[in-house]
Amino acid sequence: MAVVNVNPTQHKNVLSELDQRAPTTFYWSLTLLATIGGFLFGYDTANIGSALNFIPYPLSGFALGYLVAGASVGAAVGAILAGPLTDRFGRKSLLIADAAIYMVGALLSAFTWNSYVLLGARTLIGLAIGADSAIATAYISEYAPRERRGSLAMLQQWMITVGILVSYLVALVILWSLPDQARGIDWRLMFGIGAVPAFAGLVLRTRMPESPRWLLGRGRYADVKRALGKLGVEVTVDQVERSATEIAALEELRKGREGVNRWTPGVRRAVIVVSVFFVFQQITGINVPLYYGPHLLAPLFGSAHGSMVDAAIAGVEVTAIMTAVNVGATYFGFKYIDRLGRRRLAMGSYSGMTASLLIAAAGLTFLSGMAEIVVVMIGLNLFIAAFAVGVGGTGWLIQGETFPTEVRGRAAAIAATVDWLANFALIEVFPTWESSIGLAWVLVCFAGLCVMAIAFIALFLPETKGLPVEEIVHLYERQAGVEPTA
Repeated sequence: MAVVNVNPTQHKNVLSELDQRAPTTFYWSLTLLATIGGFLFGYDTANIGSALNFIPYPLSGFALGYLVAGASVGAAVGAILAGPLTDRFGRKSLLIADAAIYMVGALLSAFTWNSYVLLGARTLIGLAIGADSAIATAYISEYAPRERRGSLAMLQQWMITVGILVSYLVALVILWSLPDQARGIDWRLMFGIGAVPAFAGLVLRTRMPESPRWLLGRGRYADVKRALGKLGVEVTVDQVERSATEIAALEELRKGREGVNRWTPGVRRAVIVVSVFFVFQQITGINVPLYYGPHLLAPLFGSAHGSMVDAAIAGVEVTAIMTAVNVGATYFGFKYIDRLGRRRLAMGSYSGMTASLLIAAAGLTFLSGMAEIVVVMIGLNLFIAAFAVGVGGTGWLIQGETFPTEVRGRAAAIAATVDWLANFALIEVFPTWESSIGLAWVLVCFAGLCVMAIAFIALFLPETKGLPVEEIVHLYERQAGVEPTA
């Protein structure tokens, strides 16, 4: 690992040195480790789509919706709890606890003995998902060089998409291998295998360095020195202390008075903007094909397959194709997020989502047979690809980078909680909505919401590419009229 030695005579603060680092192999491996939770996030939210048709317990309409969306309820609770805990105890400790909860939830889902235990296990997994969604990108943003922060943080979204894809591939291998056990051991294996990467995350996350920015805010200067050393920046404790003093003085000068409330108008505005971005991320429908895909698409293949299980497997197969598109398209978001910026990429993606949804709706309305299948699949795959390029990862990125270090955990947790509540609301009401007006009209409604999202981004989301994380919130302070425009 290359090392940057900070000259003791220089007065540049150590966080600036960290911001200017070129990301080494260690940075990428650390980020992959931080995003193991993202993989489990994707795996454990998507595996219900493959298992749903085979779970043998009787489920009411509400219970069915909760089984799919129950993880989102737990995620909302997990996110809001994780915020104050991570600000108090650090990012690393919460990420370790997260992995343990993932493992317990997966095992409980696999060995469940009735529907109530399964619903509880899904909620428990949701606690880990929500906590991880509140912490992971905040942790990454606190050590990532500013010119590559977008790319590093986008790994969280990429790992989510990989987790979704792997969940469907695992389901296909299990169903192909044990087709007669679909209602027996198959669905249990789909859930239980998630415990394996969770255990790996539990062990490996103990080796992660704590966030240097969080440590600095706690006055733990010797620990800051050690954490920065792992990240390739060699400093002395004196330099860390001097940097802390300079940063504090700059904040006092900027705020104009001592002891200012950290929840300033700009911070509150930022929480609202990021939260609304998350609401649009969910209510424009991305998780409908990813969660309900096999359930929705199996009927299109029913006439060509001899049994319900065969039709369901075909539904899983085509959903796996969509998740593969999701993984591949996320690469382009990873590649361009730091070049084009957050705003342009998100607005372009929502435009693509709008057109794709209308294509799929037209296929459902005007076509039948193989032509309907082809057009619907084209529309849904383009929709997922557009989302993956500039909406999915952008949401988690701005959630991690926007807020001040002192309240980043709590502010990010509020935004993540809103995200999961929106996710739950959509997934819970979707069966009723779809049965009332039909899938085609639901897709048209999603297209209209995408247009509203474009307008929102154009009006309220500032561009943050290339800025140090300490500077980003001041964009919102200026929007709120607290700071004059430079």
